Amino acid sequence: MTQTRAALRPTVLTALLAALLSVLLAPAPASAASLQEVTGFGSNPGALKMYRYVPDGLPAGRPVVVALHGCTQNAAGYASGTGWTALADRWGFSVVLPQQQSGNNLTQCFNWFEPADIRRGQGEAASVAQMVDRQLADVSGDPSRVYVTGLSAGGGMTTVMMAAYPEKFAAGGIVAGLPYGCAQAAGSPYVCMYVGATQTPAQWGDRVRAARPGYTGPWPALTVFQGTADYTVRPANMTGLVDQWTDVQGADRTPDVSDTVAGYPHRVYRGPGGNAVVETYSLTGMGHGQPVDPGSGETQCGAAGAYFLDVNLCAAHRLGKAWGLG
Repeated sequence: MTQTRAALRPTVLTALLAALLSVLLAPAPASAASLQEVTGFGSNPGALKMYRYVPDGLPAGRPVVVALHGCTQNAAGYASGTGWTALADRWGFSVVLPQQQSGNNLTQCFNWFEPADIRRGQGEAASVAQMVDRQLADVSGDPSRVYVTGLSAGGGMTTVMMAAYPEKFAAGGIVAGLPYGCAQAAGSPYVCMYVGATQTPAQWGDRVRAARPGYTGPWPALTVFQGTADYTVRPANMTGLVDQWTDVQGADRTPDVSDTVAGYPHRVYRGPGGNAVVETYSLTGMGHGQPVDPGSGETQCGAAGAYFLDVNLCAAHRLGKAWGLG
């Protein structure tokens, strides 16, 4: 018995050494992509920061998504919390993440209500437009497949970009956001948020058309996510968005599709050409935040946290599918 054990020892030792060497000599795994800050992207009149996420090995000609965080948030937290960076890896597109600075707004809100920041060629709107141009140039992105989305104040800035720079965006996705020009129509951003503004569809549409005089289209398609229990940005604002963008698109306000998605009321409004131009998700019982559905399932994405609400529906995934990203 002793001789047998002795005979086995070199074999066991050799095997252990071989295993150790295989680990030590194995090539290091390729590093995953990470969020990167980009400087010098333009004159940056809105004094914003630019971050971006580009999956490793992303080929040319891929789409670009611009994702705008909400108040008290930042680019990195919004990138991961929403699920946009995970979807970028899965489907193959890049993400631009503008970030507000406290010198512009103490609570890190994009200034969707300031006239100097919501006009074409000025302020924060111009800064975001410059980020789009820089990203398209750097990654050889597809200029016909650029999309913009945001939460709350980021949702308000999403409508700004759709109105002031419609030629740059194929579609927009607004989460708990507001119609373009709402603060001016209501007389104050707080009245707009907590009550809503009283405007006819044509008056709402005129505000968008005035942001890009002479523009003949096409206008970006719009998808809206709104919690019915949101007391920060009231559901009246989703009604205003539907009125505004159906008017801009020449569509009526009778939905062509009325069904449910993940148990939530879902509506689709089609334009004169039959394509979906406005789409809404009314998230029953949801408060103020970004809808997420954490998990590894095919339709799941995002991570629950402050203003990232697990409601079994991931807004980023629904937008990505609507935009043909995956």
